[in-house]
Amino acid sequence: MPVLLHKKKGILRYPRLDTVLMVEKAIREHDGEFKKRALWEFLPKKMMYQTFCVVIGYLLYSRKISVDAEGKIGWIYYPKEAKELAKHEHLFLKLG
Repeated sequence: MPVLLHKKKGILRYPRLDTVLMVEKAIREHDGEFKKRALWEFLPKKMMYQTFCVVIGYLLYSRKISVDAEGKIGWIYYPKEAKELAKHEHLFLKLG
């Protein structure tokens, strides 16, 4: 079970869907530009930092974002492109 779902961690507020979508949109539009704190400060609507951390934890767990070696957050969830690439068998390693 991911850490963000544990009640023992003391999560005071769980994000609403519109909050999650706002963070997703900001990350997609500014892919790889911001570190965590700078992204939180950049958001158009303010929220508690703890709530923001829950959203980031969810997006990491669901493999929609990644964090590079510098700590910058990037969007990695491209289902349409992945589906198109899956059609090209020569791009994948064949085991067995």
